[in-house]
Amino acid sequence: MPHFPEHTAESAPPAARRALAATEAQFGSLPAAVARLATSPELLNGFLKLSALFETTTLSPLERETLILVVATRNGCHFCVALHTAKLVQLDAPASLIVALRAAEPLPVPRLEALRRFVLTTFATTGDVPAADLDAFLAAGYTPRQALEVVLGIGAYTLATFANRLVAAPLHPSLAGHAWTAA
Repeated sequence: MPHFPEHTAESAPPAARRALAATEAQFGSLPAAVARLATSPELLNGFLKLSALFETTTLSPLERETLILVVATRNGCHFCVALHTAKLVQLDAPASLIVALRAAEPLPVPRLEALRRFVLTTFATTGDVPAADLDAFLAAGYTPRQALEVVLGIGAYTLATFANRLVAAPLHPSLAGHAWTAA
């Protein structure tokens, strides 16, 4: 894509170089999606900071990945769905959960289904969640703090899905087994 070249740590705008070098060191190679996002150091660094903050929330790793996959399927990001499917597999998530998430269907785990519904309601209402829906989320064992953490996750991964779609992020070969197309 001529508008969004695959930068290297050497060719990227100076403000993105540190993030690219760190990403390359972490993964052993530089994912093309990240290399393209480096066209805007502000976007790349902003997303990396937001996603790191999201990782520190009180939501469990399985809950965080559930939220991310709900956002990714809702926003139609094939790259994000594949990447976070792989992360769910690494977490030993039940296959039935992964299949339902990828199909945007109700989840077989009631607590995670409450999370999925809350994420979708938050999107649909742009945060003006009806009291009954918030109460249902809280009744599933979540906290008001976690309701706000959901908003953080939605923000971080809406940014990622929109950006990855804009730059036509290619699927890394290691994710080919988790390829997905929007229904």
